[in-house]
Amino acid sequence: MGRITAVCISEKKGTVKKDIGRCLVIKGYGLAHDAHAGSERQVSLLPSESVERFRERTDGKVSLPAGVFGENILTEGIDYEKCHVGTRLRCGEVLLEITQIGKKCHTDCEIRRIAGDCIMPGEGVFAKVLEGGYISVGDSAGIAVSRPFSVCVLTVSDRAFHGGYADESGAVTADVCRESGFEVTETALCDDDENNVEKELLRLCELSPDLILTTGGTGFSMRDRVPEATLRIADRNASGIAEAIRSYSMGITPKAMLSRAVSVIRGRTLIVNMPGSPRAARECAEYILPHIRHGIELLRGEADK
Repeated sequence: MGRITAVCISEKKGTVKKDIGRCLVIKGYGLAHDAHAGSERQVSLLPSESVERFRERTDGKVSLPAGVFGENILTEGIDYEKCHVGTRLRCGEVLLEITQIGKKCHTDCEIRRIAGDCIMPGEGVFAKVLEGGYISVGDSAGIAVSRPFSVCVLTVSDRAFHGGYADESGAVTADVCRESGFEVTETALCDDDENNVEKELLRLCELSPDLILTTGGTGFSMRDRVPEATLRIADRNASGIAEAIRSYSMGITPKAMLSRAVSVIRGRTLIVNMPGSPRAARECAEYILPHIRHGIELLRGEADK
């Protein structure tokens, strides 16, 4: 558990925030009288440890009063590297939920003119206010609830996409995810075109889910190109999961050896190709979900190796 070391606002945009020590935080809005409240980035937070590291890099020659980097709340003792979009923070009476990690920064902003650089893009976080109240310097602050594992399910099928039949495999996979305690944030449907599959996977990755499960498109048909599309967007391989699925499925049917499914990592998202058969999709999802939790925790920075 950490603590709040500064509470800062700026009443006009374009001016540096100043520490006022105590402030009312309004649900769904932000800090009262702060010029940036009410935006999609209602509250900004920054670790005081980052400010101290910046101060050391400048040999203490740059004045760094609280609020100089545009932060509303300066904290001590919170490891933001363990936080992700959806992580909840308790700051005094207030409950926040992180909505953004870092941000793009204008090169000619007031912060850079004063401090010479800005650490908010790489080390700051932004949050919305779930529960309002007062916050004061010295109040306790820390991670309250880490969000549940999130998953997007993508069904790849020409016939389902064009209305030839209902998407049963995607629905079954989503059901198993919910039964396993995962939060299904989106289900999607795509045709078998490799480029379209790639675009849809990239779109889903932009939502920052912990897991993407695809169903269909992993066989020997000339239109089965899901593994190729998946590999095209991968940062790292995670082949053990796909191998485990094939090994498990071989105990059910020898046809499992014909699966070309892959499993990869893009950023902090794990992507796993699943069978297109509703029955096989359920069997495989029920098999892997309990065992991949640790891997997801590692990607989220919530577990030790």
